[in-house]
Amino acid sequence: MSNDPTTPVPVPSAVRDSAFRPEPGDRDLAPQFVLPLVVRIERAAPPPRTDALETAARAVLVMLADERSTGDGEWARAMRDWQDARIRKVVRRARGAEWRRAGALPGITVTGKTAEVRVFPPVPLDGWPKDLARLQVSGTDLDDPEPPVGADPAAPVLWTNPGLEMSAGKAMAQAGHGAQLAWWELSDDERAAWRDAGFPLSVRAADPARWTGLTTGGLPVVRDAGFTEIAPGSCTVVADHPALRR
Repeated sequence: MSNDPTTPVPVPSAVRDSAFRPEPGDRDLAPQFVLPLVVRIERAAPPPRTDALETAARAVLVMLADERSTGDGEWARAMRDWQDARIRKVVRRARGAEWRRAGALPGITVTGKTAEVRVFPPVPLDGWPKDLARLQVSGTDLDDPEPPVGADPAAPVLWTNPGLEMSAGKAMAQAGHGAQLAWWELSDDERAAWRDAGFPLSVRAADPARWTGLTTGGLPVVRDAGFTEIAPGSCTVVADHPALRR
């Protein structure tokens, strides 16, 4: 959340503007870091897809808000280095002993309705801890047993592109990007209010008829760099926070 409970990590506007753009830029010249997220997927009881996406987005916000991530906190340098480079997030899956080993590493576990996601401080792109590096990226395909209820218009909504097919892991990372863009755009008071409320949010596929309007309405838009699964420049998520609506 902040350098203290109310002050966010400063992010220059030039950095915000290029956070997820596919074009090369100064961010590519910096050392590259990645924010690891691990979702718990037990064979007998995998979480619903939407719950996993929402829990991953909240996990990113919790990491940004944690006092260890700001000021002189123990994770602050890694968080600054990560935000100065490409904003990469990688979601891996774990179960059983793998999940327990991941839980022993420094990080934060965030729980949704049934989903569990553990987020870790950023690590160098080629410097993952052994117990995280061995986890699989593939196999994060999840389904919703029944369609999610409609989004609460009074709360933040991360709208996903209805025309893109993404694995659950990819979509979790994109939802995290959207939550982060919204966080950067909010005022100190708005961040504090969102944090104090427990970071309520929903992730929903947008109505195809509304998608163009959402992407051109002034809300934060994630444009994927195209490292995996989808074409560079694809608009994946629109961060529709009530405080950002014009």
